[in-house]
Amino acid sequence: MAEIKNESQYEAMIERIEELLKVVSNDTHLTDRYFLELDVISNLVEEYEEKYYTVKMPTLPEIIMDEMNERGLSQKQLAEILGVSPSRISEYMTGKAEPTLKVARLLNQKLDIDADFLLG
Repeated sequence: MAEIKNESQYEAMIERIEELLKVVSNDTHLTDRYFLELDVISNLVEEYEEKYYTVKMPTLPEIIMDEMNERGLSQKQLAEILGVSPSRISEYMTGKAEPTLKVARLLNQKLDIDADFLLG
């Protein structure tokens, strides 16, 4: 099989991987037929998932909104925490403005937002 062509083949490959994981361990020799089969099928599944199950990275406004929801914060409360105006928070949320380095640092410290997301 050169590639997984549909969802039923994908599901069958996932089931086979689960079966193989019961007989393959870290101690399994690299030339073992089950190890080789697991390796091939895993690569096929990975290619299929990259093509059909891509994970979209969240945008900064989405991350900020998630953190606000998790903490039960309004835009006004977040503005107070960050020392900016509520309208500035609104601009961040709509993508009309990017946080300054100072605000990005506060978002990282106060909301635990990963610096990689803040700095692009």
